[in-house]
Amino acid sequence: MIEISGFGTVLLFLIGGIAFVMVTLLAGKILRPERPNEEKLSTYESGEVPASSSWKVFNIRFYIVALIFLLFETELVFLFPWAIVFGNKEMVAETDGLWGIFSLTETFIFIIILALGLVYVWANGMLEWVKPKPKPSDYQSKIPSGAYEKYKN
Repeated sequence: MIEISGFGTVLLFLIGGIAFVMVTLLAGKILRPERPNEEKLSTYESGEVPASSSWKVFNIRFYIVALIFLLFETELVFLFPWAIVFGNKEMVAETDGLWGIFSLTETFIFIIILALGLVYVWANGMLEWVKPKPKPSDYQSKIPSGAYEKYKN
């Protein structure tokens, strides 16, 4: 019997997964009908006819909000290992508690730096969204205003 290491098992799973995907895609390519027409080749936009070009320029605020979100979301990547190390009883016991104090201080410094970044972004108005200013309609209705009185609550 052949014994496989942990890396060999992972390699077999990767090869099996890639083979499964390739066989499925190949079977789909062979079995599906190929009948292109104008409607199938058009741009698909949730079942609607596209209103404009897809090369539209987006407001830069979308990107700023996304970057700020990523900044504060990835902080967990750093905080989780700190929490694991901070809770390691052997390391804390070997250093008479200094390791725990160091880890906690380091975590607080990191959170303070992130909070300062948030204050900076907030103070510079990067979280403010430009709201449209609606203008009132100039339309003059032919229906007299008294006609709506019976529909008011």
